Amino acid sequence: MKSVRYGRYTGEDLGLGAEDLLQALADFFLGSGFDDPYMQFSQFNQHSLENLKRALEEALARGDMFDPERAEQIRQQLESMSQEELDQLLEGLVRKLIDEGYINAERPEGGRDSEVEVKVTDKSIDFLGFKTLKDLLGSLGRASFGAHDTRDLSTGVESSGASKIYEFGDSMNLDVNQTLFSALSREGLKLPLNLEYNDLHVHQSEYQSSCATVLMLDCSHSMILYGEDRFTPAKKVALALAHLIRVQYPGDSLRCVLFHDTAEELRIEELARVQVGPYYTNTREGLILAQRLLAQEKKDMKQIIMITDGKPSALTLDDGRIYKNAFGLDPLVISRTLEEVSRCKRQGILINTFMLASDYGLVNFVQKVTELCRGKAYFTTPYTLGQYLLMDYMNRKTRTIH
Repeated sequence: MKSVRYGRYTGEDLGLGAEDLLQALADFFLGSGFDDPYMQFSQFNQHSLENLKRALEEALARGDMFDPERAEQIRQQLESMSQEELDQLLEGLVRKLIDEGYINAERPEGGRDSEVEVKVTDKSIDFLGFKTLKDLLGSLGRASFGAHDTRDLSTGVESSGASKIYEFGDSMNLDVNQTLFSALSREGLKLPLNLEYNDLHVHQSEYQSSCATVLMLDCSHSMILYGEDRFTPAKKVALALAHLIRVQYPGDSLRCVLFHDTAEELRIEELARVQVGPYYTNTREGLILAQRLLAQEKKDMKQIIMITDGKPSALTLDDGRIYKNAFGLDPLVISRTLEEVSRCKRQGILINTFMLASDYGLVNFVQKVTELCRGKAYFTTPYTLGQYLLMDYMNRKTRTIH
């Protein structure tokens, strides 16, 4: 693949910054196939340079990046432009995105300009995660969040408990007042003051446990059917959660599993390009992979967050064949899937499920899951998924760590 190199754009850009452009194009880059649910499915989105320009043109016409007055001015400017001027504007905006490192443009060997493929960079993924997280937390009226609190106390930088006598291995977060008081109580008020080892007191802080999370995303075909796109919001929430963990909970880990006919791990950075497919729902295979990934993590807490809109309808048999049955609650599929839920419980893995549908089969299955592993179940919509998931992640009660 050959990279398409652009110089810095110095012409008219309507005063738009690269971040404004990227935010307006979020749905374009995170698309799930909802616009054409009967397209030829592929694992990764293919964004051409021409498609990107059309998406930019539509975003400018909608005026989503401007206040109403500015949007009307832009609309009039666009109407007064010739096709050549409009093409030049769009070309310049694409150059700006490339120049600031938000997208890469590559042309296949021997390919034409119309075949140039556009891909988002890790910088874009991080920005989209930040913006999604900010929007979600803003709607909740919350400005900042701490780490996962337990009932134990440990020495640390932030003090929130009584001080204690220093022991070897404690963080040297010295409580000066208590240390001096201890020495004065023994020696009296005199100079020089003799400090002994037992006089040293350190602040205690709440013990903040670390958590390993596997986010299981259902990418079966139903996630884009029935009149709404459920997969794009799920991808946005995954990016927001990844950003939250990186910024607020650096001791935590997040890994992502896609489950459909089978299951596979996916890097968060690759999530933006994933589409749903003509797949069934092999929840058991997703749980098996999630357990394998959590076994690699050395954390105090381990959990699985599952986002789905359908009951299990597929199963990988011992000989590798995929058994499928989308009608009703298949006894074989359900029983084998619940066996994996029981294994999760025995390993101390919590399973919280976020349902994007409320059909009988799904609700019945999720009720059994929560009964087995004592997790939580939420019925949400694509519009409330992020709020429920993030609040659950930040506010859940944890077991005591010994």
